[in-house]
Amino acid sequence: MNTTLSRKTAYIGAGAGMVLFAIFGLLPGSLLGGAAGIKLAGMVFGLPLDPGIISRAIVLASMLVGVMVSGIAMITATATAGWLVGRLLEGGHASEKTAIAGGK
Repeated sequence: MNTTLSRKTAYIGAGAGMVLFAIFGLLPGSLLGGAAGIKLAGMVFGLPLDPGIISRAIVLASMLVGVMVSGIAMITATATAGWLVGRLLEGGHASEKTAIAGGK
């Protein structure tokens, strides 16, 4: 019973994190990753960038990395917060059981 409540609240937190990522994390992650990709491609090929396939691939890869890092960070943080809430609820539930059982 102890692990099920914390597991359920962790899943609820992860679901909330996915929603928050879709609303608040997708665009900033791709924006920051794209800016880092342009800077990296500019260091390799020089600025202004030519419309070549390799420079575009570098920018695309860095945008994907930015989105992935943003998603992992948000979902992990909210799942951890949900798990902690579940553990706190389990602790309160356990203390109620010991008080009812006579303090054993």
